[in-house]
Amino acid sequence: MDTKIRVIVADDHPIVREGICACLRQDRRIDVVATASDANSLATQIADIPCDFVLSDIGMQGVNGESNSIAFLKRLVRQVPRPYIVAVTMIAHPQMVAGLFHLGVDGVVDKRDTAQSLTEAITAITGGRRFASPHAWEVLSAVQDGASAGAGTLSAREWDVFRLYASGMTIPEIAREFGRSSKTVATQRRCAMRKLGLRSELELIAYLQQIGLA
Repeated sequence: MDTKIRVIVADDHPIVREGICACLRQDRRIDVVATASDANSLATQIADIPCDFVLSDIGMQGVNGESNSIAFLKRLVRQVPRPYIVAVTMIAHPQMVAGLFHLGVDGVVDKRDTAQSLTEAITAITGGRRFASPHAWEVLSAVQDGASAGAGTLSAREWDVFRLYASGMTIPEIAREFGRSSKTVATQRRCAMRKLGLRSELELIAYLQQIGLA
């Protein structure tokens, strides 16, 4: 192939970022043209460097201090033209994974799958198909009928509530920390869970574990 597939890799963990790059560079079709450590640097790289694919973690910090990069990816999928977008994630919540496809990403690769899934994603998407790695497919199969997809972005305060809740603080303790009522904090937690498609305390705890907060 004379023209290589240009890829930008984004992840806030250097070892993961370099591991993805090393895997991709073994494929002679692919040229890793840039890397990024958060959504701000990813936005800059996309603006400055032409690329065909963006492989991006969704848990890294967003453009405006947002809790994740989903809001940025949501804006990116609406651009015309745009690169293909593959979300790379450890999150294994059915509604959230389904929500990523609902937003318009072209593929989802679970970080627990083999590195080969990265190049398989590029091959499938270049061929006109959406792609989900084996673990991602397994998660998607657990989506219940009628369940709403939920890959949302939390406000700064909602994220703070999640962070403190994950640290072991109770709702009344968080309320005192922010000078708010317990009812207000409970509402913020409930709204954040709804944005993410989390329907129970167990699902919330699992999500916090998957993103490394608990």
